[in-house]
Amino acid sequence: MSQKERLVEKKYLLPFILITSLFAMWGFANDITNPMVAAFKTLMEISNAKASMIQLAFYGGYGTMAIPAALFVRKYDYKKGILLGLALYATGALLFWPAARYEAFSFFLLSLYILTFGLAFLETTANPFILSLGSRKNATRRLNLSQSFNPVGSLLGMFVASRVILAALESDRRNGAGELIFPTLDEATKTAIRTTDLMIIRNPYVILGIVVMIMFVVIALVKMPATGHVEHTSVGESFKRLFNNKVYREGVVAQVFYVGAQIMCWTFIIQYADNLGIDKATAQLYNIGAMSMFLIFRFISTFLMQYINARKLLMIFAIGGMVTITGAILIEGMTGLYLLIATSGFMSLMFPTIYGIALRDVGDDASLGAAGLVMAIVGGALMPPLQGAIIDLGRVGPLPAVNFSFILPFISFVVIAIYGRRSYLAGKAEMT
Repeated sequence: MSQKERLVEKKYLLPFILITSLFAMWGFANDITNPMVAAFKTLMEISNAKASMIQLAFYGGYGTMAIPAALFVRKYDYKKGILLGLALYATGALLFWPAARYEAFSFFLLSLYILTFGLAFLETTANPFILSLGSRKNATRRLNLSQSFNPVGSLLGMFVASRVILAALESDRRNGAGELIFPTLDEATKTAIRTTDLMIIRNPYVILGIVVMIMFVVIALVKMPATGHVEHTSVGESFKRLFNNKVYREGVVAQVFYVGAQIMCWTFIIQYADNLGIDKATAQLYNIGAMSMFLIFRFISTFLMQYINARKLLMIFAIGGMVTITGAILIEGMTGLYLLIATSGFMSLMFPTIYGIALRDVGDDASLGAAGLVMAIVGGALMPPLQGAIIDLGRVGPLPAVNFSFILPFISFVVIAIYGRRSYLAGKAEMT
């Protein structure tokens, strides 16, 4: 294999490793936060829909900051964008200290919102930076490899959520019948438990903020290559070209639905398990199982891309997701839960593959194109509250509402399958 065909050239290896580590860092933030929807629902005594405001705040930060991040990178460079992202990430995490002190749900939402300002900067810069570190031919595979370390961070976040946070929460204690004790307690006891539990939730985020600050110093001291981030065209011209690029435009839509599906499957697996009488800490172990499958299939799909067109593989995996999520909807009991877990295997390649396909032919519009795809993460803000509202119904016809609510991820996979097919056909047409 020639030097140009290497997945990562030797001269780019250290920057590749450092930036790839960031994928794990935002994976940790994503998946320590998802289970907090269920935790805050009980602790603050609010509905599923209101507790899902955590996801609205968390993923809404992406929608708010993606384009400003892209404009910042156009003016400066990838490294400065990454450093600013790390600074915002650390600030949001450290704000959990005063949020726990004042015991205000809105303060926690603000902290997460600022934290994801930082994640928006990181994703807007890191993804296209990885694509630029080598041959364009191998760019989607290279991004899939980097993204494979995202679920490593996610698994660690899930483990911390399960064993350090959820398992320690007094508010999640249950009686012999598996029912929560917290709602039956007097107000003074509830207040004391709430204070203790909020500190338990606070501590991992504060430690995370310190780790992010250390990473800031490391990256600040390392020289990063200038690879493809300079864009000389006007912002207006870039937006016009991106909008007229059908594969890119439809890729943004597909990414909205993918992120929505991912966050719904990983957020509400706890409610799905709770409907079967499983406590939150144990339910989070099933979430860890789902993420483990996601991680394994991410490496498998990266390998398969050597032999199967990435666009075609995207379509196949989306159809697989439709099949497993249908089982999760229609089959009550542990079989349905296992099928919901299996869905994560089919989701594994979707984000980086949609990203790589959509950005393949955008040329000098890469940073703004990346911003559009990062803004698409707002799907994780918009869809979970809708699913939470469905779950609050209790039942929908013959099905538990929590089962029926997964119709939303099913619809998302339909959209992704269509995008995979349309982009595959468009790619074949370009070759003829």
